[in-house]
Formats: sequence, C-alpha cells, structure tokens
Amino acid sequence: MLDMVRYDLGRQDSDAYDPTPYYNWSHPAKGDLAIGSDAHRDAFCRLLTDTYNPYKPAVIPWPKLSDEELARLAALPFWDTAVAIEGRASLRMQWQADRLADKQVAAALSLNAAEERRHKEVLHNMLSFYKIELGPEPVYLPPKEPEFGFLRTGYGECINSFFAFGLFDMARSSGFFPPALVETFEPVIQEEARHIMFFVNYVAWRRARLGLLPRLWFDLKCLVAIAEQFANRIGMAIETRRRRSKVKSNFLTAGASSVARGFSKKKFFQLCLSENDRRMAGYDSRLLRPMMMPRLVGQLLRFMK
Repeated sequence: MLDMVRYDLGRQDSDAYDPTPYYNWSHPAKGDLAIGSDAHRDAFCRLLTDTYNPYKPAVIPWPKLSDEELARLAALPFWDTAVAIEGRASLRMQWQADRLADKQVAAALSLNAAEERRHKEVLHNMLSFYKIELGPEPVYLPPKEPEFGFLRTGYGECINSFFAFGLFDMARSSGFFPPALVETFEPVIQEEARHIMFFVNYVAWRRARLGLLPRLWFDLKCLVAIAEQFANRIGMAIETRRRRSKVKSNFLTAGASSVARGFSKKKFFQLCLSENDRRMAGYDSRLLRPMMMPRLVGQLLRFMK
C-alpha cells in the first residue's frame, strides 16, 4: 500500500491544503546511503512511492481563458511533441520495469510509468477542453533493448526538465499564462523533479552492482544515450527555427518574447539552475541529484557576459 500524499489538482480549497509532504521527504534510515546498497535502493524507490500524488486528470477544473490567453496557448508549437514524449516515456519505463528482477525497483519504475501516462492524459484533457487540435499520435514500438530505451528516455527527461523548470517559472512571473493555469500544472512539473532524481540514483545503483566488463558496457550505453538525446534536441531546434521562418505571422516570436520579457540567455540559464536546485531541495540530501545539465550550463555561464 503506497503512503499517498493527498494532493488533488481538482481541489477548490488549495489555500487550505499543505503541500509540504509532497515537496519534502527524507528516508528514515540514519547514516550514509552507500551507492549500490540495499538502503540506497530503498531510498530512491521510496522517494517515488512515499510522495505519490493521487490527483485525477479527469476532475481537473480547467480555468476559463480570455481570447488572448487562449490564442497564446494554441499558438505554442510543441503540443504534439509534448504528448508524444509523455506517451513514449511511459511505455519505455514500463517495458523496462517488466524485465526487472528486483521487485521494489520494478514497482517504483512502474509507478513512474503510470505518472507519465497521467501527464499525457492531463495534456490531452487540457487540449480537448480548450479545443486545440493535435496531430495523429505516433506508433510507439518497443525497443529491442529495453534498458537502452529507458536510458534514452531518462537522460532526455534530465535535459527537458532542467529547461522546463526555468520556463515554467518564467511563464509564472511574466504573466504569459494566467496564474490558475500555471498552478494547475505545478504538481506535474514537480513530478518530473522526482522522476529525474529516481533515474540518476537508479543508474548509479545499477552501475555500482555490476562487474567490471558489464559496467563498462553499461557506461557505453549511457554515453550513447546521452549523445543521442543532445543530437535529437539540436535537430529539433534547427527544425523549429526552419518552421518559424516559414510562418508569415510573427505571433510565435511575439509569444516567446512575452514569456522571456526581461530575460537574457544568461539570466534564463541562471533561472534554470536556481529552479532545478529549488525543485529538489526538499528531498533527502543523501540521494544523488541530476548534475549533467547543471554542470554543462554552469560551464557555459562562465563564458557569457
């Protein structure tokens, strides 16, 4: 039985609700959590199960938007991609969970997969409510090697979530979206922080339990997965720029400028770093944090004026 944190997105009395347990959690064991140990495994698995948020997408009360707000929402170019990412992530995580011998890790990863399915459902429900059309969803084929598919998805989430944390706070502070819509997605964004913390701890735990040659093979799979994710995002950025250059209206550019008003690239990167830290600050400090993007962006900031 999961120790559920009762936070329902459909609540009307959110001011009276204390979300502290969902954002703050520590494993009850004392002392260090040695990477690869049973205690480490118990901690990163319980990070997910103990802080599970049982909100139901079907009962989310979507706020009414003005014509201008609705136009901004509908004009964003990434809804098809966002739905596909969540759908693919859910299946890849479940395929990996199904093959794991460790029942505790498999159960936690299956919960992660269920939360990704729920994210997809939230997006579908929102787009349906606001009558924003989606293109056909792609067919998701199971990978030949489930672990490699899981690694690709996990590292992709580490990249996406790092920037999503900053963009989400930027949308909140700029007023690009109404506060009610921003707050509706708050628990979804926080779930991604839990997911990537689980992922990096799982990778470290798994690696520590391998022999020398299997560990080298696992490291190679991780490096290839990381390289592939960066290559994919570079390709997506080029394609997005190409598409925008073909659009006669400058609405997308104006919309992006509205979100980023007052934010230079340097300030945006700094915001991503601070939001990344804040999102995970309340969780057990003995667990690993995703460091790939913070280190990369930290190095970039050294060369930015």
